[in-house]
Parts: sequence; C-alpha cells; structure tokens
Amino acid sequence: MTICSAPGKIFLFGEHAVVYGGFAIACAIDLRTRVSIQGSLETSITSKLGRGINRHPYVLKAIEKMKMLAGFDGVKVKIDSEIPPGSGLGSSAAVTIATLSAINMEFDVGLSDEEIAELGHSVEREIQGAASPTDTFISTMGGVVLMPSRRRLKNLDCDIVIGDTGKTSSTKELVGRVSLLRERYPDIVHMIFNAIGAITRRGEHLIEEGDCSTIGELMNINQGLLESLGVGCPELSAQIYAARDAGAFGAKITGAGGGGCMVALVSHDRAEKVAKAIEEAGGHAIKTRVTEDGCGKG
Repeated sequence: MTICSAPGKIFLFGEHAVVYGGFAIACAIDLRTRVSIQGSLETSITSKLGRGINRHPYVLKAIEKMKMLAGFDGVKVKIDSEIPPGSGLGSSAAVTIATLSAINMEFDVGLSDEEIAELGHSVEREIQGAASPTDTFISTMGGVVLMPSRRRLKNLDCDIVIGDTGKTSSTKELVGRVSLLRERYPDIVHMIFNAIGAITRRGEHLIEEGDCSTIGELMNINQGLLESLGVGCPELSAQIYAARDAGAFGAKITGAGGGGCMVALVSHDRAEKVAKAIEEAGGHAIKTRVTEDGCGKG
C-alpha cells in the first residue's frame, strides 16, 4: 500500500483570467488530502463522501489514465481530506494529484512531478470542460507560483485566514458563466482580464519585496473586478468585509466564487481577530499558512 498527500491552494490574484491565459499567482496551503492506494482485482473508492466510484469522478478518471500506463486490474482507494470540497481551495486537484502520485509509486510507473501535474490537468479539463493548469501544478509542486510561466516566488511571511461559507459551488458552472459574459461583452471582459493581469504582475514584485500590506490592497482591487464578473455572493461579501474591518491586509474570493471560500492575508498578531470576525459574519474560519511542500509520500 502507498499513501501520498497533496496540498490545497489559494489564489492571491488572477482566478478566472488564468483560464484564458492571463496571469495568476497561487499558493499551496497547509491543508492536505491523503490518498492510500493498494492493488486489487477491482476498483473501490472510500471517503467521507461514502463508498462508490461514481461519487469520485476525478479519482476515477485519474485511475483510468494510470491504467493505460501501468496496466493494473484495479485499486483500493481510501481518501482522507482536510480540504472542504467545492470550496475554491483546490480539493479536486489535491485528490487528483495525490491519487496519481500514489499509483505512480505503488506500481513504479516512473512519471516525473511535471508529468503528474500535466496528467492531473488533463483530468480536470476532461471533468470540468475548461480548466487552468494552476491548481494541479500548485498541488504537485507547492510554494507560491506565478502562472502561466510557473515561476516560483518567495514565500509569504504572514498568516492566511480562510472563510468557508459552507455553500458549495461548481467550478464548471462558474467558469461557464464567465465564458458567456465574455461572449456577450468581449471588449469589456477583455479589459477586466487585462486589469487583473496588471494587478498580478504588480503583485509579483511585491511578493519578492515581502510587502504584504500592499499585496492586500491589490487583493481588494482584484475582488472588485471579480464581483464585476458576477462570481460573488452575499455570504462571501459579508466575510470579506468583516475580515478587512478586523485588520486584514486584504481579502477576496479564492477560486471560482459563487460560494466556497474567501481568503484574508493577515499579520501574525491579527489572525485570531480576523478569524473571529469571519466566524461572526457566518463563516467557518480556517487559519493556515503557505507551504513549500507539494505532493509527497505519507
């Protein structure tokens, strides 16, 4: 039996724009999904969602792709995740990458990390219809990364507080909604994506300088642009403004939006206060940090 784990992620800047080749900066966070793999005559999958392969489309697709490379009969899969599903924290990427990596080790397939990240992206693209390689790359490699160049940036010397609305959202549906808006108003949405790209490139330099305060200001601007794309919701807005009022450097949606999670960048001494404010605004607060550790054994 082989056990692999992979981290979730947050976006500092650039979700939705990155689907169309724009710039984004994402970070691996210290919330992980663990997948155990054992060879078997038949495939079975067990998680908190229950038993049954049809409950786990990303895992099933990952198994299908690895079968083509390794030729095994089936696998017993057990999933244990700290990442809430449908929350914008990269849960599907984490379980996909952890599954691919565990099968890679269990059957000595010989794929590199880069090949696993690319294979994971193909899984998400087939399930969702359209997907950026960001989530699967971050889940594989860890750290703070500029996309699409995949350039690794400095780590952030601050805390992260996540607010979970408890309201799940469909990445496929939200990406589709933005796509329709882009088709109806191509010139306007193009300008919005360009503005998000400019924010991201400015943020790249601020991360290298360690200027968390100004990074937070740019996160707030990015949030306004995401709202203009129609991916906000009242629950997210309440938590975002509560976090800002409690002293966060900045706060915004992370991921597809429409529910799921928001993320606040905070100083070490403000994390508790911001977490309490998010809870009082109706969210479930999760305190975490950026991690350099990507997918690995155990």
